[in-house]
Amino acid sequence: MTQSDFGALMGQSRRWVQALEGGQRQSDPRLSVLEGAARVLSVRLEELLSDEPVAAAGECMDAAELSAIRSSLQRHDVITGTCDETTVEPLAVEALRRNVEYGWTAFQASHFASLGRVVPGLLVDANRAAARHEGDARLASFRLLSMSLQLVEAVAIKFGDTGLAFTAADRSVAAAERSQDPVTMAAAARHLADAMTHHGQARAAQEFAVAAAGRLEEDLVSRGADGLSVLGMLYLKAAMASAALEDHASAPPLLDQADHHAGQLGVDDNAMWTAYGPTNVAVHRVAAHVRLCEGVEAIAAAEGIPAGHRDALPRERRAHHLVDLARGYTQVGHRERAVDTLLEAEATSAEEVRCRPRSHQLVEDLGRLGAGRADSRLQALADRCGLHR
Repeated sequence: MTQSDFGALMGQSRRWVQALEGGQRQSDPRLSVLEGAARVLSVRLEELLSDEPVAAAGECMDAAELSAIRSSLQRHDVITGTCDETTVEPLAVEALRRNVEYGWTAFQASHFASLGRVVPGLLVDANRAAARHEGDARLASFRLLSMSLQLVEAVAIKFGDTGLAFTAADRSVAAAERSQDPVTMAAAARHLADAMTHHGQARAAQEFAVAAAGRLEEDLVSRGADGLSVLGMLYLKAAMASAALEDHASAPPLLDQADHHAGQLGVDDNAMWTAYGPTNVAVHRVAAHVRLCEGVEAIAAAEGIPAGHRDALPRERRAHHLVDLARGYTQVGHRERAVDTLLEAEATSAEEVRCRPRSHQLVEDLGRLGAGRADSRLQALADRCGLHR
């Protein structure tokens, strides 16, 4: 498609297209621009966000971007939930919703680095809307503020900042309670349980997630896909907390409970950006086996997941699962297979492998153990991760 044709379909000039492509107009385009481009190009928005050149090691979210997110959380108005002194009108709920959707779509597309630039402003906008809107618009703004804080938790976990994750998740629960929406409350609770587990509080995380599920279950079951998805995710996070505790007895029943709710849902879905359904339960079962150092069981569970179902998961979830599986292969001594699986994860999402401390640890472990005929491929991967052996 020529620049002129693309511009005409976008309602813009050829010069506008040239400026956009050259990064001179909008280095981080508004969601409306990306949606228009996706429509014109006949692709899903997720594909457009994901169709990036493979990230180099230096293109990960860095400490400065995490610091910018932390600084937004530490603003007086964001901490207290009060309005800042600006005369800028708060975003309309629909505009704020679109921005939150953009952030979560980018996350599921493994486009993490861009979120370091998007999230700080999103937090300020969501807090301002919750502080200044009234009535139903205020309740909706609190829902979106909670979802924005949950996004911070998810990003912070990716980059190993468990303190930031815990702070954001804790605040997301408070905002969710003020929204008076059970679905948002459950979504926030599952992120807090996740943050607690990563922050070394797995026992409390397990108890909190189960308590939240029990408190909200009746309301959630009546809310269709959204409610069942966040309810099931609470049990998945409880199961992962149990696995972190090396509690071999508690994890399987919690996974079975999550599987029950996935069966009620009936299909793989992505309500509330959970990617929830039978397949996501299955990949969590693999992850739990790996956390319990049950490599043989993890590999068997992974082999039971239909490839088509796995490949239909969001990019972030697929790559995360492949890294888990690579750890499972490492546990049983299949180190060449582990390297190949890591390379498959990298091809799925470069940032999931090259930027995450969790993945770096596995690359370093394999380097110490030796990968046999895959050693040269592992060395090349380590170089792309910015690791030196």
